[in-house]
Amino acid sequence: MSIITLTTDFGTGSPYVAAMKGVILSIDPAATIVDLTHDVPAQDVRYAAVVLDSVCPRFPKDTIHVAVVDPGVGTDRAIVYARMGGQQFIAPDNGLLSRLAERNPPEQLIRLTEREFWLPEVSHTFHGRDIMAPVAAHLACGVPPERLGAPHPQLVTISWLTVHRDQRRVEGAVEQVDSFGNLVTNISVDMLAGRPTDERACIICNIYETFGIYRTYAEQPPGTLVALIGSSGQLELAVVGDNAARRLGIDVGALVIVAWE
Repeated sequence: MSIITLTTDFGTGSPYVAAMKGVILSIDPAATIVDLTHDVPAQDVRYAAVVLDSVCPRFPKDTIHVAVVDPGVGTDRAIVYARMGGQQFIAPDNGLLSRLAERNPPEQLIRLTEREFWLPEVSHTFHGRDIMAPVAAHLACGVPPERLGAPHPQLVTISWLTVHRDQRRVEGAVEQVDSFGNLVTNISVDMLAGRPTDERACIICNIYETFGIYRTYAEQPPGTLVALIGSSGQLELAVVGDNAARRLGIDVGALVIVAWE
């Protein structure tokens, strides 16, 4: 029994999600389908790439991950199969897989061209249903990846914000706003290793600042801006009991500085 995950920007409860599941189960009734998320902001490839990078490695080896965040649907952009880090991925080649590929370069990369594994009729606007879903199901049924198409030279990449460090400060940025409105940065716990996490650490974002890096949200009173290491191992900024992004007016790309006295 194979696991197939779905990540899309279709929205929770979308009939498009159900259509993809129907195609998969028509080909492989034994497939286990797991929804990673369907609430990726519309056409936000960067957001989806971060989601895939943080979640997919948690799944068993050989899980098939299908990602459909595809502003270029119907154009000549490639749709690819990739094996990376012991996992399998099917996605448009538009940067969706680039964050994963930074950690684990593709061991196998194929452009999907063999129409025998697609639906007989392919819409110009729904390749998730007509190409990616059936290919995933055929893979789950044992079709070798080599039969899906020709080798693809390399993945499209996205430029990711970098972190700058010296002895007195670490400069990064807000990389994602999660579903609670917390501001997830690109500053990892490893980048803070060996540095004080008490009130000697000053965390600045936009015009706001807070002192100390905490373990839990509840260590500070409601309404307080708090810095902590989230479950993904990244530094986060949150407003206890509130939506930090909305309350502070901060979005992806905002500069975040951690400085020590």
